[in-house]
Amino acid sequence: MGEKGPARTVTGEIWRRRLQQLRTRARAAVPYVSGLLTALVALLLYNALVPDPPQLTARDVNDAVVQALASATPPPAYSALVFRAIQPSLVLIQTKGPDTDDTKGDGLGTGVVINDNGFVLTSLHVVANASDIILTFPDGTQSSAEVVDTQPESDIAILSADNLPDQIVPATLGNPRAMRVGDEAFAVGHPFGLYGSMSAGVISGFERTFRPSNSNLELKGLIQIDAAVNPGNSGGPLLNRDGHVIGIVVGITNPTQQEVFIGIGFAVPINVAVSGGGGSLPY
Repeated sequence: MGEKGPARTVTGEIWRRRLQQLRTRARAAVPYVSGLLTALVALLLYNALVPDPPQLTARDVNDAVVQALASATPPPAYSALVFRAIQPSLVLIQTKGPDTDDTKGDGLGTGVVINDNGFVLTSLHVVANASDIILTFPDGTQSSAEVVDTQPESDIAILSADNLPDQIVPATLGNPRAMRVGDEAFAVGHPFGLYGSMSAGVISGFERTFRPSNSNLELKGLIQIDAAVNPGNSGGPLLNRDGHVIGIVVGITNPTQQEVFIGIGFAVPINVAVSGGGGSLPY
């Protein structure tokens, strides 16, 4: 009986220590619990005071897509890039006939700069029998010129200007052998004196034969195109979609014998135009 007193005292001391530890832990947990409760209350208040954002409808999505498309800047068309590429190399050719008093001897055509020396490639019939040849370069520089070489069998001539502009921009020559029927084709020139005009179409055929009016010469191996060409386009460049010169425009065909385009034009392939018929034109 006398041993129960100390045992009860030890047990009571153990419980007191445990209670004291629990009270200490509880006091330590109060700030954490308080913060958690505060955050929960704040979240509940936010959800109660701030309304939910409106749900997007299919119409809202479509309207957003339309606005985005409307504000987007589309890339330039291939034709615009082609014109930018060739414009610095384009030349206006004006000629006078043997009798300068006879306006009927005046002529008009197109040429293209093909090298850093400023040589201009054009059609021979544009400058044939001309007493004076005047070139106008893209920057407005005008110069007299002379024929330095010809390729009559392909109706091609090379001109050399007496006065070159400060900046010469030769055109990039392409590969007509890489072209196919249906490929895009662009003709740039001065039809009826309309400076720097461009027309677009496709390649309609290869290895065509064409006999110019008032000539016994038959041109062979030509590229056929449906890009509009008219008087004044002769000698101008035919370009692919990269802006590379693949031919030189030499003529049109019309069953009515009128100089009006009906959908069939011809160009000398550029590899033939610069080959000199087995030699090499000075370009």
